[in-house]
Amino acid sequence: MNTSNAYTYRQIARAIEHLTTHFREQPSLSELAEKANLSEFHFQRLFTEWAGVSPKKFGQYMTLEHAKARLRNGAPLADAAYEAGLSGTGRLHDLFVSIEGVTPGQFRQAGLGIVLSYGVFDSPFGHYVLGTISGKIALLHFLSEGDEPETILVTAWPEVTLQHEPALLQPLADQIFSSPAANGAVQKDRLPVLLRGSAFQLKVWEALLKIPEGHLASYDRIAEAIGQPTASRAVGTAIGSNPVGYLIPCHRVIKKTGLFGGYRWGAERKQAMLGWEAARTDSHS
Repeated sequence: MNTSNAYTYRQIARAIEHLTTHFREQPSLSELAEKANLSEFHFQRLFTEWAGVSPKKFGQYMTLEHAKARLRNGAPLADAAYEAGLSGTGRLHDLFVSIEGVTPGQFRQAGLGIVLSYGVFDSPFGHYVLGTISGKIALLHFLSEGDEPETILVTAWPEVTLQHEPALLQPLADQIFSSPAANGAVQKDRLPVLLRGSAFQLKVWEALLKIPEGHLASYDRIAEAIGQPTASRAVGTAIGSNPVGYLIPCHRVIKKTGLFGGYRWGAERKQAMLGWEAARTDSHS
């Protein structure tokens, strides 16, 4: 991707914000194009190129009814079919990502001198900072205007030494938002992720990997999946502290009412991800 994609996303995000807050009024193409500061023709082309579907179709993905249907039709999180790659043509995150968990205490005991390599990259959802330790993804944080990548990294991993190495990380970054193979095959190369958190947090983050692309789960359902059905509030807190955006798909968790709820990297970005993934999975179903 080139740097123009970040600007494209900002234009699309403005339209998505309007679309998701006014979907009941079914905003016209001209209304959405105005929000994106584009002509109707260019907006239709740009939006369809970005999302894979028309703005009208995308709006259908953003309705409460659609979200409720996705929740009702979601496969069980512990379904063994996920492990066999049978849940559809979308990329399965439980096959695509491998997690290594470490508690804060265990990490501190590893001693000083640990290097975190990082770089800032572009994505369909704007710029993000990517950090790795020993080749494992330790942080993927989407950036907003005014964010300082180094401050974000040091806050998350205060014990490490930062090393700016975007060229080294580029091949890894290229894999993260890659499209599924043309024949719908599941991505087989795993992306190693290093997560630091409590035993409860690690359990929640691992459960998120069981939600395939194009599916949704509620906070209550995640709590049930980890064997703590009364801990939905704590589950929400753990999801909100997920340090690896997109790959650990916390954006796929919504309220049981069908409302999308918040997202640490912005509600519009969450809505953009859900619509983008719905379009991708529908196009390969």
